[in-house]
Amino acid sequence: MSGEVLQDLPLDVRETLRSYLTDMTALFGPSLEAIILYGSAARGEYLPGRSNINLLLLLAKHDVGALQRYGKEHRRWSKERIVVPLFLTEEELRSSASLFPLEYLEIKEQHVLLAGRDPFPTLAIDLRNLLGQCEQEIRGNLLRLRQRFVEGAGKSETAAILLPLSLTALLPCLRGLFQVLKIPIPRMTEALLESLQPGLGVDPVTFQDVLFLKRGLISPGPLEMPRLFERYVSSLQSLIERVEQLKAQGRF
Repeated sequence: MSGEVLQDLPLDVRETLRSYLTDMTALFGPSLEAIILYGSAARGEYLPGRSNINLLLLLAKHDVGALQRYGKEHRRWSKERIVVPLFLTEEELRSSASLFPLEYLEIKEQHVLLAGRDPFPTLAIDLRNLLGQCEQEIRGNLLRLRQRFVEGAGKSETAAILLPLSLTALLPCLRGLFQVLKIPIPRMTEALLESLQPGLGVDPVTFQDVLFLKRGLISPGPLEMPRLFERYVSSLQSLIERVEQLKAQGRF
């Protein structure tokens, strides 16, 4: 990692990533072609104790033995909030770009090369499937939210866990919709949500409240949390309806 990159990363992840890079170099050897940081840490929105560290490891080839050795180390790194990385070869990355436009677009737009060579500047992403994937992800988000709320017996504590997770999954979809509409995409989440009304005609207030919850800025009590959950579900439904309206109007 260069000094410049280190200065751009959140302070509390720097030492962890230094150790991680050393270990991955030793673990994968010459097969390791790149380590790429993406997600909240790459956007400058990492929240200590709340955010995960998302990484992509670009490999020359897949080695089951190396993956098994990584598996043995995973518990150690998960304690540092590093989730299991994406393990991809460059061939897999390029051949699947049209299948996962939302995920790869997110990484391409906001990532930090920690080691090796960066494949994303030359990665062509076919956006023809982007709208369909965005809509599918939003609808699936709503279905999973309802299911998990029931699994958690509808408790306020359950809602407090599910709402930030749902919003985290929703944000790439919002950026994807902006991309389809050719609307400038704000880098920071606050600005993205503020742009929902002028960009999509969607009221951002409830989504902003859940963002405040995610960041620990508000702590709704047992009476207010169910109301927030209900408002959020309603907002997701309104977003889906708005997407359907825009499709009918030929905006997409």
